Amino acid sequence: MHESVLNWLGQEFVVLSGEAPATGNAEAQTRALFDRFADTLARHQLTLADIVRSRLFGRDRAARDLGSTIRVEVLSGPARCATSSYIAPARLASGADIAMDLIALRPRPGLEKKIRENDPPRTPCRYLTCGPLMILSGQTCTDPGLETQVAGDILPRITGYLAEANSGWDQVAEANCYLHESQTPDAMRALFERVAGRLPPRFACHRVAGYSAPGKLVEVEITALRRVS
Repeated sequence: MHESVLNWLGQEFVVLSGEAPATGNAEAQTRALFDRFADTLARHQLTLADIVRSRLFGRDRAARDLGSTIRVEVLSGPARCATSSYIAPARLASGADIAMDLIALRPRPGLEKKIRENDPPRTPCRYLTCGPLMILSGQTCTDPGLETQVAGDILPRITGYLAEANSGWDQVAEANCYLHESQTPDAMRALFERVAGRLPPRFACHRVAGYSAPGKLVEVEITALRRVS
């Protein structure tokens, strides 16, 4: 388990990354990993209800799907948060089938977590807000070609979500692009700059092998500031 305390955007975050114990199937591994996360958060006087982003990595599609199902069960109610999930065997250094990143926000007055559901609702929420923060679930598309997905659907859709939350591309502090291993970071960076007009202060491309459905070539996660009165 790797844990760090991050002071960023005027807030305190606790960032956890870990692989599940390499025993049992993906369901048992996911549950065991959540138990370890809960114990670690408790040492920081936090709980799963303080999680604002969850990122899941499966060794293969079956592991990703089963791990995601358990995550929906565990991160429900007050623990609901922005999510994304990937097929990423290279992310796993042990014999485990599941790894996860969790990001928790230290609560304080004015940071009430508010979930914005998709319309119609589906498993991932659209985004959450916590006072001046907007944290967007991973956004994907299955249209053919990276340019069509990024410039024709994903980033224009995010533009609308940012406006909906009283934010904009000038307020985006971080973008993580989980890029299919067949694509290049240079292509992703150029498309992002073309649509958004700028790269955020923190911009990263990460290689993965797959997503929740075939045909996806990237999943984009955004963290932004928002204008609040």
